[in-house]
Amino acid sequence: MDWSQKVFAYCERGLSPAFWAEPVNATTNVAFLIAALAALALLYREPNHKRTVTRHLLIALVFIIGIGSFLFHTFATRWAAVADVAPIGIFMLAYLVFALRRFVGANVFWSLVGLALFIGAMMAAGRLQCWDGQVGFNLDIPEGARGRCLNGSVGYLPAWGSMLLIGGYLSAFASDAFTRRRTGPLVLTAGIVFTASIAFRSLDMALCQTVAIAGTSIGTHFMWHVLNAVTLFLLLVAAIRHPLGRERQEITPPRPARAY
Repeated sequence: MDWSQKVFAYCERGLSPAFWAEPVNATTNVAFLIAALAALALLYREPNHKRTVTRHLLIALVFIIGIGSFLFHTFATRWAAVADVAPIGIFMLAYLVFALRRFVGANVFWSLVGLALFIGAMMAAGRLQCWDGQVGFNLDIPEGARGRCLNGSVGYLPAWGSMLLIGGYLSAFASDAFTRRRTGPLVLTAGIVFTASIAFRSLDMALCQTVAIAGTSIGTHFMWHVLNAVTLFLLLVAAIRHPLGRERQEITPPRPARAY
């Protein structure tokens, strides 16, 4: 494989190999850096015992996602594509395990089962083919004619489904009030924002000629960056604010003083 081979995948780049062919797509990656720094500031407003290695790693991954995406939207090579998607994949797997263990309260066995199901769903999504109005796994597609389902966004559907499923479950069935009222809604809201994010990513080429600045087509991929940064920030806030161990107790209003 030629790792220096150019990748032309988004509207704004077109067929230009230039470093700065995607100025909007490249610069909007600053949203990830802002999300990571804001989450770090929030973490250091929490008590010392909540500044765990895991929380720091999740924040660092969001920062690295921004760097990797910037590399891809400037160099636009195969190696840069790996730098783009690898941190995203690591974050999805790490956060899923974190959510299952901390939010849901699953033991190691069920967390590994959930992780295996998620990886299986990602692999299935990666094998999905789209061509000439057909969707399937073993289509008879001519050489070089394979389409990218949802403009390549189908691989993110397992993450989308997981956020909605876990967020909805926590909001409705969590055993403690903090998780039901705070953690669950944050994760669920992240899933809702991610719905719009996937839509903008999927419509990038379809709306290529419609969305333009000063006569230059830019598409809608940049909104994927902005909304993804919001999604990841919400997930980080849920991870940071979620109580640990004995802190998980029912939130109840203070009892009124008894009259004598």
